[in-house]
Amino acid sequence: MVTIPRLVIAAPSSGSGKTTVATGLMAAFAGRGLAVSGHKVGPDYIDPGYHTLATGRPGRNLDAYMCGPELIAPLFAHGALGCDLAVVEGVMGLYDGASGLGELASTAHVAKLLRAPVVLVVDASSQSRSVAALVHGFASWDPQVRIGGVILNKVGSDRHEALLREALEESGVPVLGALRRAGQLAVPSRHLGLVPVAERRGDAVAAVAAMAGQVLAGCDLDGLMALARSAPPVTGEVWDAAGAVGAVGGFGRGAAPEPAPQTPAGPSRPPEGPSGSRVRVAVASGAAFTFSYAEHSELLTAAGAEVVPFDPLRDEALPEGTSGLVIGGGFPEVYGPGLSANEPLRKAVAELAASGAPVAAECAGLLYLARSLDGLPMCGVLGAEGRMSQRLTLGYREAVALSDSALAAAGTRMRGHEFHRTVLEPGAGDRPAWGMHRPEKRVEGFVHRGVHASYLHTHWASAPGTALRFVQRCQEVPAELAPGDGARGAAR
Repeated sequence: MVTIPRLVIAAPSSGSGKTTVATGLMAAFAGRGLAVSGHKVGPDYIDPGYHTLATGRPGRNLDAYMCGPELIAPLFAHGALGCDLAVVEGVMGLYDGASGLGELASTAHVAKLLRAPVVLVVDASSQSRSVAALVHGFASWDPQVRIGGVILNKVGSDRHEALLREALEESGVPVLGALRRAGQLAVPSRHLGLVPVAERRGDAVAAVAAMAGQVLAGCDLDGLMALARSAPPVTGEVWDAAGAVGAVGGFGRGAAPEPAPQTPAGPSRPPEGPSGSRVRVAVASGAAFTFSYAEHSELLTAAGAEVVPFDPLRDEALPEGTSGLVIGGGFPEVYGPGLSANEPLRKAVAELAASGAPVAAECAGLLYLARSLDGLPMCGVLGAEGRMSQRLTLGYREAVALSDSALAAAGTRMRGHEFHRTVLEPGAGDRPAWGMHRPEKRVEGFVHRGVHASYLHTHWASAPGTALRFVQRCQEVPAELAPGDGARGAAR
C-alpha cells in the first residue's frame, strides 16, 4: 500500500516550465527538512540528474511503455520509500503518450496509475482570460485525471497576474503559484535536451538553487503540500531488486518462449567469480556517459555483482578484476576527442572484449566500441564507423533479439527507446542484435563474441533476467583474462 504524499507536475505542452517548477519544488521542500523523492515520466535521463541534486536521492524514471503499467506503482514506491513527499515531473503535454497507443506512457496515464493529483504548469506569457478555457479543457478532458491546481509561469506583471487569477476563479481550479517572466532561468541545453549535471556540476547546483528560489518566491508550498497529502492510497508491492532477480521465471516483459530451458529462479547465493569473490562489473561513468537508470546497478548488485564505476575520460585502465563491462548512453560526440585520446583505456576495453568477456553497450557505448567516430579512433571492438547526423532519431521501439548474447537469448522480446543524432556504417562479421518491429521493421545493433551493442536503450526492471544472465556470463570469465593487480592504474 503506497500512502506517500505526491504530486505530478504536468503542462499543456513541452517548454512550459515543468522542469523548473518540479525541480524547484523538490529543492524547496528538501530545504524545509523533508525527505523528497524525485521522479520523471518517460525515458529521459537528464532531468533525473537535476532531481538528484535537488533531493539528495537518486532521480528515477516511471516509464509505462518500457516497464509496463503494472510496474509504475511498485517502482514509484521503491524510489519514494521512507520519504515525506514525492514529486513526479511529467513529459511533453499532459495527455501526450506513446505514438499511436493512446494514453500509454503519458503523464496523465502515470498520474492515474499513482492516483496522484496533477499541478498544471501553464505558460501564461501570451494570454490572460483565455487561460481559464485552457485549464478547463485540460481539467475536463479525462474525469479520472484530477487537476488539483495551476502554477502560472512567465507572468509579466502584477496586473497580468491579477487578470489571470480573476479568469481562473471561474474554472474551479486553484492557483497555487505564479512565476515571473523576468526571473526565468537560462539553463544550457544541446541537441538532446539540458546539459547533464555531470558536465556542469557547479553551475547545475547554482541553477537548482535558483529554481528553488523562484518557487519559494512564487508558489504556495503549504497549499501544494496539502494537495499532495490528499492523494489516496495505491495498492501494490514495493519493487525490490533482490526480489525481482530472485523471482525470474521468464525473460523480459512480454518475452517469447525461450529456445532453451529457462534460467531457474534467482541463485541461492550471489554468483562468484573465478577467485571466489563477487564478480566485478565495471560501469562507465563521468561526463561522457551519464545515461543510466538507477535500477540497473541495483539489479546487477542483486544478481551478485560488485558494481565499480570508472571514467573513460580520466581512467587509463579498467578496474582491477573486471569480469564484465557496461557502457551506457551519453554524449560521445561531444567528448570524442577526449575518449579517443585515452589510448590505454581504449586498448584495455578492446582486450577485454576480445577475451569474450560480456560487454553491454547502449547508444554512446555502441559508438565508443566502434572503429571510429567522426574520424577519431575509438575502441575498435566493432568494425562499424560512426558519425554525427543532422537527423534526430527518437521514439519508442519494440524489438526481438536476433542473436544469443550476454543480455538475451534469441527470441527475447523487449521494449526500449532510441534517442540519438548519429549514424553507423556497419562493419563485416558482426551479427545483428535486434529485429525492430515497431514503428518500422529493420535490424539494429551488433553481437560480437561477448559484446551486445545497440542504439536501443532498455530498462532492466522490465526484464530482471537481463541482469542475472549478464552476471552469470561474468562468472564464466577465466581469472587470467580479468585485469589483474595494478590494472586499476590511473583510475580513481
